[in-house]
Amino acid sequence: MHGTEKWYVEEGLLVCESGPDKGYGYLSTKKQYYNFEMSADFLQEADGNSGIFFRSTFEGTKVSGWQVEVAPPNKDTGGIYESYGRGWLVKIPDEKESILKMGQWNTMKIRVVDGHVTTWLNGVQMVDIDDEKIAKGRGAIALQIHDGGGIKVRWKNLKVKKLN
Repeated sequence: MHGTEKWYVEEGLLVCESGPDKGYGYLSTKKQYYNFEMSADFLQEADGNSGIFFRSTFEGTKVSGWQVEVAPPNKDTGGIYESYGRGWLVKIPDEKESILKMGQWNTMKIRVVDGHVTTWLNGVQMVDIDDEKIAKGRGAIALQIHDGGGIKVRWKNLKVKKLN
């Protein structure tokens, strides 16, 4: 855990929830993953920002790496954001914003091979990019809870498969 936000298991689900500090929080793997495929189901219970970071490193709650966005409607869920770097690499086109089902379970799939990143939301491809800087990245996978307070996300069926 990175930060003071709440991470707990309730009825077999992993829950992240804003804590009293209303700061950033992360739950990361101990291992580093380079080439991998990951899937996770998420249910947003509040209108707040979350995400899945990959090839990321931590200094307290300052994370450097790349995030697959998990956000409210019309906020680019499935897009790629570079934290403490270039910012948005790929936002989602407006015609794909309706793929997110707010208040329902959604499935995010991420595939990272060298500098090639593909994301899918509910079976629909959202992003397919090649990036030299991502190819050079190394680090952990992490779930995020954004700062600001009032955020609650439930997670289940988290699966990571290393690729050669």
